[in-house]
Amino acid sequence: MKIEIVKNILEANDQVALLNRETFNNLNVFTVNVMASPGAGKTSLILEAIPRLNSSVAVIEGDVASSIDSEKVARFNIPVVQINTGGNCHLDASMIREAIKKLSLEGIRYLFIENIGNLICPASFDLGEHIRIVISSVPEGDDKPYKYPGLFSTVDAVILNKIDLLPYVDFNIEYFKNGITAINKKAKIFPVSCKTDEGIDSWVEWLKGENRYK
Repeated sequence: MKIEIVKNILEANDQVALLNRETFNNLNVFTVNVMASPGAGKTSLILEAIPRLNSSVAVIEGDVASSIDSEKVARFNIPVVQINTGGNCHLDASMIREAIKKLSLEGIRYLFIENIGNLICPASFDLGEHIRIVISSVPEGDDKPYKYPGLFSTVDAVILNKIDLLPYVDFNIEYFKNGITAINKKAKIFPVSCKTDEGIDSWVEWLKGENRYK
């Protein structure tokens, strides 16, 4: 019975996700689902990307509670909508459907959806995005692709953040990369540092190349 309920929830979510994607396609809004564990640097990466995109950007911020991240984004005069799930460990397509009603997407070319900090639940829920990325960070350890294959196997790119800490942390970058390619050969891997800006330009150029509406 529990399996059937989960199946029904995901099927209903997928139907709304199709509507979201149709909306984004009609408006030529390239949409990126940003996933990570708490503290990996989702908001920091988005804020580093925005000035480099040289295009109009909007953001949907997902959190269990608070509006801390959306306030950071708003300081840069970026259109942003906050979603507080009140305990749910992921965003779903219906939440995004309601959020985009509060955003003026006319003229927007990139929409970042910052998902809830979690490496399990967000993997199962299509939001209507065009691509998915996951951010992992050096302090979290090099074993994340092995422990959370469900998420890492679904993404188009993996951003390894905080590489400025590599000299100080026991992190085997080759082991990390091998764990990704074992389950997801198509995923691009970008080592970056939001603190020093290393690698940011490379991943943003890749993002621009993925945008079908440019």
